[in-house]
Amino acid sequence: MKMDVISAGRLKMRKSIYMPAENKDDMVELPVVSVLLRHPSGNVLFDTGCAPEAGEDPIARWGGLARVMQPIFGLGDTVVAQLPRFGLGADDIDVVICSHLHPDHCGCNAAFARATVIAHRAELAAARAEDGPRQGYLPQEWDIPQGYEEIEGEKDLFGDNRIVLVPMPGHSPGLTAARVELNRDGTFLLASDAAPMMCHVDETRAPKNSWDIGLATNALAEIRAEKDRGTTVICGHDDAQWQELRARKEGFR
Repeated sequence: MKMDVISAGRLKMRKSIYMPAENKDDMVELPVVSVLLRHPSGNVLFDTGCAPEAGEDPIARWGGLARVMQPIFGLGDTVVAQLPRFGLGADDIDVVICSHLHPDHCGCNAAFARATVIAHRAELAAARAEDGPRQGYLPQEWDIPQGYEEIEGEKDLFGDNRIVLVPMPGHSPGLTAARVELNRDGTFLLASDAAPMMCHVDETRAPKNSWDIGLATNALAEIRAEKDRGTTVICGHDDAQWQELRARKEGFR
């Protein structure tokens, strides 16, 4: 199995959301990360990132949310545009794993019409709730024609312990991480916004934009324990980590 970490957009947000001690007027640039897994049983995409339209006209696509979470990317930095670098197109993806359904993580879901799209039942319930749009769940991003395969507990994707989906609620009600076992490079945890930056893991401190601070802190403690056992944690929006990952041309095996 081979794993590549790919660009899925880029955002600008208030730094104090992630680091409370920072000045509330300071901004931070955040990568949006997607992960391509080429398993013998199929091609898997963990998160599809931002929709191209969000980069072209943020207010038209995201409304007022675009003022809080500002898209700052071009079309070439979206998932569908990145796939040809790996010899693939949207129809070559067999499974899409949604860590959660915020617009910077599921914006290209509709492009993968042939894929099975997986999301946690609690996440879908939150998105479908009456106040879903006010909570940041935008139907134009998550509500896709092909629908979803809903999960509740852990799910071993192909039954061989190589890709295991692990619920880690806190940032959102149904946030789901993925534990990946590679032959050469070992164990990885694709943490998404359960661990937006490595500082949150190291300090076991949840950022302000958590749905449930207590659950988010518990998830970070679990992730830190994984890291201490030697697991490589891939964060959702850590720019320093992203710069290292993007420089790794050969991917992971």
